[in-house]
Amino acid sequence: MKLPSTLRQALKRRSRQAGRAPGERLEPEFPDLKTTRINAIAYDVEQVEEIEIHEATRISALLSKPGIKWIDVDALRDVKPLQDACEALGLHTLVIEDIINTDQRTKIEDYGEVLFVVLKRFTIGEDGQLSDEQISIVLGKDFVLSVGERETDQFGVVRDYIRSGKPRVRLLHHDYLAYRLMDSIVDSYYGVLDHISNRMDRLEAELVNSPNNSTLPVIFEIKHELLFLRKAIWPLREVLGSLLRDDTPLIRNEMRPFLRDLYDHCVQVMETIETFREMQSGNLDMYMSSLSVRQNEVMKVLTVAATIFLPLTFLAGMWGMNFEFMPELHWRFGYFVAWGIMALLSLGMIVYFKRRRWM
Repeated sequence: MKLPSTLRQALKRRSRQAGRAPGERLEPEFPDLKTTRINAIAYDVEQVEEIEIHEATRISALLSKPGIKWIDVDALRDVKPLQDACEALGLHTLVIEDIINTDQRTKIEDYGEVLFVVLKRFTIGEDGQLSDEQISIVLGKDFVLSVGERETDQFGVVRDYIRSGKPRVRLLHHDYLAYRLMDSIVDSYYGVLDHISNRMDRLEAELVNSPNNSTLPVIFEIKHELLFLRKAIWPLREVLGSLLRDDTPLIRNEMRPFLRDLYDHCVQVMETIETFREMQSGNLDMYMSSLSVRQNEVMKVLTVAATIFLPLTFLAGMWGMNFEFMPELHWRFGYFVAWGIMALLSLGMIVYFKRRRWM
């Protein structure tokens, strides 16, 4: 089975980093690309200020501002500015390493002063292929940091709501902002599942009407995508369960109902994935059954043809024997009689097969 491209890339990255000390500062992996963009939003009830951070020294000035501070990195290219910004925030070297190495599993880690959460975001490309990116969220006492791999506005809805200047009172807390970011990631899973559901509907229609050689690869492709989703989303239940169970000063008790709701959404997504996987197993069985039926139809036609020609072959072989005395050879109408016998035998067998519904 061919490994997904993202998994192959992760293995290559890990092999290149073999022997490094944990938390060791990494060299930029893409030095030819332009600098990583780091944007920040500082807001409260009265105002919203957006800041583009070019130097890590601006982090200290940002943290000194009143209200909520959200630092967002939406294109992980040159890692040096991100490393400098993370160090300015006082993040542990292992947190920085896990943010930059974008092959982490979904997880949560409590470092006392910060909570570090890794999630996977999935998108459907223009070619219809499923791709993923790592989203890292760090919740601190007076800031929230979010880091994405690609230049996509994955948190555009949250950002636009803040820009509207009318954020709810709940959004004036860092833990609620972190929850909204995670909630937007979980909500994006529904769009991916809807796309897969549409593909499965078309696949089932094809299986019923006209299965062909291209059907089987589609079945396995969808099965691999569902497995890919399951491996990324299944640990998210443990992440949310840990947030509900563990007491941390970074998350207020008022957040528990929202976290439970997010947990329920995650369970619903997992149940949908499991249902789709069972349906794909059924589609595979249906394809194998249709293939068997088609083979049986071919074998039935060949068997009927062979059965019809069996007595004809016997007669032709008997009359073709090289004996000197064979009365039929000297009959005036022997040739036509032979054809008549063969035609009657064939017609009789065809009528018999049709009555037995073998044809």
